[in-house]
Amino acid sequence: MNINLNLNDKVILIAEDYEVNYLYIKAVLEDTGAQILWAKDGAEAVEMCSNNNKIDLVLMDIQMPRLNGYEATRQIKKFRNNLPIIAQTAYAMEYDREKSLNAGCDDYISKPIRIDTLLEAINNQLIC
Repeated sequence: MNINLNLNDKVILIAEDYEVNYLYIKAVLEDTGAQILWAKDGAEAVEMCSNNNKIDLVLMDIQMPRLNGYEATRQIKKFRNNLPIIAQTAYAMEYDREKSLNAGCDDYISKPIRIDTLLEAINNQLIC
């Protein structure tokens, strides 16, 4: 699937502790025009979502220091219930998908992240 997204008016927060993973996702999203922000752990993601109402979507890594993605999602959803959060994780078992959705994530993609899967998930949350 080839998705060409125009996200010029969107702000996407990438919550990811590994810089190489952040840079990969940022590069994938570069042509969309979205403004990209980076939280290096779950606690920073919660803080950024609390302080910036312009964030339109969060790509949430599940395994992060200080505060994991499940708990960060739960906290964010308490004050920004309608903010779309897409879990991204190396855990790829069906149980992990359920656990992510039960924590409040709106969608789930497994690592390694495929470009078309990522763009389709973002499209489903922001456009459709």
